[in-house]
Amino acid sequence: MPPSAPVPSRPLVRDRSADERRTAGLLDAARAAFGTRVLAVRADAAPVRGDALVGVPVSALDEVLEWAFLGRGPAGEAVLLAVVPDEADIALPPDAAWSRLREIGGDLVESDASILRTAVALAGWLRDAPFCPACGTRTLTRDAGWARHCPGCGREHFPRTDPAVIVLVVSEDGGRVLLGANAAWGGARYSCFAGFAEAGESLEEAVAREVAEEANVVLRDVEYRGSQVWPYPRSLMLGFRARVEHDADAREDGEEIVEVRWFTRDELGAAMRGESGLQLPGPASIARRLIDDWYEETR
Repeated sequence: MPPSAPVPSRPLVRDRSADERRTAGLLDAARAAFGTRVLAVRADAAPVRGDALVGVPVSALDEVLEWAFLGRGPAGEAVLLAVVPDEADIALPPDAAWSRLREIGGDLVESDASILRTAVALAGWLRDAPFCPACGTRTLTRDAGWARHCPGCGREHFPRTDPAVIVLVVSEDGGRVLLGANAAWGGARYSCFAGFAEAGESLEEAVAREVAEEANVVLRDVEYRGSQVWPYPRSLMLGFRARVEHDADAREDGEEIVEVRWFTRDELGAAMRGESGLQLPGPASIARRLIDDWYEETR
């Protein structure tokens, strides 16, 4: 490799080694082992350098709220998750900085982006759900941080994932997409329509209901396009693309969605190049992937 060529980033975790999680004393052994790397998570941020996550040694951490096993690194070393307080001050390696998943996820190599989504989701559960929801007893972590046991009623608890749908709405002729400005964003950013699946509801029913509620349109040709873990707070986003029956029906609900607009490929391209004031979803989100996929297909 020429001296000027960039050195490829090595993934922090090569193998998630899920079968190891039930090994007795795994976390204690890993913390004591030479070479163990730790991914520290502070709220939804982790140390990043360039396009890669940065692990730190166990010795760099003074206060850890919870531990979990993330897998094995490129050399077979254990990689642990350390959930640290939001104000934790940890000495990071040179050129590394705390970066939030929302901001950096789209720039990381995919293997590291996947591990960061997992780590943020698991950290949120470990941090926010210490008590048994059935009897209120404080639970004990099991399976190297991937389960909780209630000593009060004996129940076992696992990280919760809530299914949510997100859909890119395409015009009758396929030449435009309908995006909405959410009130929670101050109406400044336009994105796909999304919402949680309700109890007893299929994903297709959830897609139809959410878009009808938020944009007043009826859909056809609903097509599944992929999924993404989105730990805000614990979602599994299931992405769809669909075509409307009638373009002219589009209308915002005025509450959650303050405006809906049809956008051409040229308008989206200008926004992607920073040539307009239109704000699109960040590159880490499946919403942006749905938009980018449609844009590339219609070029």
